[in-house]
Amino acid sequence: MSFRGGAPTALSQMLKEGSRHFQGVDEALFRSIEACVELARSLASAYGPNGLNKMVINHLEKLSVTSDAATILNQLEVQHPAAKLLVMASQMQEAEVGDGTNAVVLLAGALLENAEELVRTGLTPVQVAEGYQLALKKALDLLPELSVDEIQDIRNPEQAVKAVRTAMSSKPLAGADYLAKLVAEACQAVLPESGALNVDNVRVCKVLGSGLDQSQVVLGMVFKRQVEGDITKARDAKVAVYSCAVDTMQTETKGTVLIQSAQELRHFSRGEENLLEEQIKAIADAGVKVVVSGGKVGDMALHYLNKYGLMAVRLPSKFDVRRVCRVVGATALPKLAAPRPEDLGLCDLVYLDELGDTPVVVFRQ
Repeated sequence: MSFRGGAPTALSQMLKEGSRHFQGVDEALFRSIEACVELARSLASAYGPNGLNKMVINHLEKLSVTSDAATILNQLEVQHPAAKLLVMASQMQEAEVGDGTNAVVLLAGALLENAEELVRTGLTPVQVAEGYQLALKKALDLLPELSVDEIQDIRNPEQAVKAVRTAMSSKPLAGADYLAKLVAEACQAVLPESGALNVDNVRVCKVLGSGLDQSQVVLGMVFKRQVEGDITKARDAKVAVYSCAVDTMQTETKGTVLIQSAQELRHFSRGEENLLEEQIKAIADAGVKVVVSGGKVGDMALHYLNKYGLMAVRLPSKFDVRRVCRVVGATALPKLAAPRPEDLGLCDLVYLDELGDTPVVVFRQ
């Protein structure tokens, strides 16, 4: 079959309803630029400290009110391939730097809008790209002369506060200066000697009550949880972390047990209890003072934990279990058994505290 003569008409009939067909390289180029410029214009009003909030409803009908470009772009369903490149550039900026996501989109939109005018005057896209490369080299030469301030040592608390305060200036916060000091202190506490800062190492635990000036930095982790047993404090503790439940083992399939006498019934239940006690005793004999469980803590297991003086903490979130392992240097064990010395973590102080009327478990290093 040949598409000569009536090719556009035949092609448009083959496409699904709502599709549009453009001819020529320039026409497709202009449409791509138009999509990118429209995306940039939609984010322009949310830029800067005086930016306006956007109300975004995603495909799950979840409502978000924010001026953060990274959040807005993550919620949008961008279909155009050229506009998707801008979204990917913004996501890369967020991953690498953590700020300036809106600036990337606005700068790209402005460059493309000016490039469209140059192409319409007769320049080729290759010539425009070469001109932008020359402009990039010139801009890199001029930018050092235009800097108004420079941070020499990021580990200096005063200089770190200035950098954090600049990033927080886009958020209308009443206590921004106080929070900037806390953020700088937290970042310096987890900043490695070499390599990049892992932002997941700084967490925020929000507790209802009191005011913003009561916020503080805790070296370790804080969870809004209760302890499971009677032991509420452990100092210089070895920590064993289990991703499973601290309870008697259950078979994956149903089984049948034939019991012919009362003595056999008594020995059957006693056998389970003895096995569980042996497991808890083996953990205590390994020097463990704190047991962290990613599953439930059974009543019988809790009895033996109290008997051997072990503090029990239950964390249902697998992400919290991973964070505890990272804080104390432990390895999460998938089975309730005596841990090896290299699987144990160390923590200076683990205790139950109460902020307002909210109980919290603190792992302090």
